[in-house]
Amino acid sequence: MQTEPFHLGLFLQGSSAQAWGEPWTGRIGESWMQPKLFIDVAQALERACFDYILLEDSSYIGESYAASREIYLHHGIAVPRQDPSVVASLMAAATSRIGIVPTFATFAYPPYLLARLVATLDQVSAGRIGWNMVTGSSDFAARNFGLDGMPDHDLRYDMADEYMDLVGQLWDSWEPGALVADAESGKLVDHAKVRQVDFKGRWYASRGPLNSGPCVQGRPVIAQAGGSPRGRQFAARHADTVVASVKGTDAMRAYRDDVRARRRAQGLDPATMKVLFLVAPIVAETEEDAQALKARRAAQVAAQVDRKLAFLGKITNIDFAQFDLDAPVGQLTTNGHQQTLDDFKRKAGNRTLRQAVAAYNSDGGSVELVGTPDGVAAQMAEAMQEAGGDGFLFSMPNISRRSVAEIEDGLVPALQKRGLVRKAYGHEQFRDNLLEF
Repeated sequence: MQTEPFHLGLFLQGSSAQAWGEPWTGRIGESWMQPKLFIDVAQALERACFDYILLEDSSYIGESYAASREIYLHHGIAVPRQDPSVVASLMAAATSRIGIVPTFATFAYPPYLLARLVATLDQVSAGRIGWNMVTGSSDFAARNFGLDGMPDHDLRYDMADEYMDLVGQLWDSWEPGALVADAESGKLVDHAKVRQVDFKGRWYASRGPLNSGPCVQGRPVIAQAGGSPRGRQFAARHADTVVASVKGTDAMRAYRDDVRARRRAQGLDPATMKVLFLVAPIVAETEEDAQALKARRAAQVAAQVDRKLAFLGKITNIDFAQFDLDAPVGQLTTNGHQQTLDDFKRKAGNRTLRQAVAAYNSDGGSVELVGTPDGVAAQMAEAMQEAGGDGFLFSMPNISRRSVAEIEDGLVPALQKRGLVRKAYGHEQFRDNLLEF
């Protein structure tokens, strides 16, 4: 069985209201503006020695479903949503070891602004910041920033390669040892170790250097979710940790082997890139309670087909309201999030749209994890053994203090007892903990 610990992270959907209308969320509809829940989550998962929390984000209100914003606003579907950099800084201030990974889209930030923002976050967190690097996929979001729409899918990655080249040079514009802080000589910075960049590419340009000073980690930890072949190539080149959404241990192993081979082909060490698989564990005191909870969640999904389709449509830019719910899912294409659409189509098979969205939203992620804390720990150990992966990223859309306690006080101790996850952080900085094993 698994002989080396694996990594744990949380995929936190959005940076504002969480699970509006769901049980055990308290008065979230009134209290969401103050991120006390997020701070509690960060502190709890730091006690559980998670590697990081990834703050997912989008910068627009959905209106894909029936060409209207009504269903999104009425039910609080990914709205309201606050700027992740502010929430990330507050979460970092309340913790001391866990990595915090806000999402920033390249279309929304000029490279210099992004490099400076992330460097500042890395400084104030003492080296615990990551960046979930996304290109963006929604024309609605693009229009909020004065653009006509998004470029084609693969072109976005071509542009992002150049973007990453530039921000990397900006982060490197302060060489090691540039900060002297020598009171005797009066020298704060060695000017010879701060260099101008003068970058001029096809899409981006910047003079540099950064005026913010260097990142504590040299560069932040880069997270990326490459699903398409072009996305995998990009992730293999740039990412320190990859968010993977594939179904079954065979597919998990194949995905990890693929991105690691792509990384090796680019002259990079695959061991420096950690692949974490999305899962949605259902943990309860008894096996019967866990199965009952699974059944209740499936029934809830079946009763909320329109909301689930609206959310899927927001991500994929498809108006699912135009289709017959009781007809088979037809041919679907998108310039939006292709991995999400591919996952949905695989799950759909010959099902009707109603059946497909229910199956898709009842899916437990890469592997189904349902049972007691020890039972789920055993399932996770078996999956890692078969897939040869690096860890799991918990996706918990209905997050509450109760669901977090089930992880911190139930599942993680069971994993620790089996020697599957760390009991204490080995290092102060995010990248060092990520590369510890």
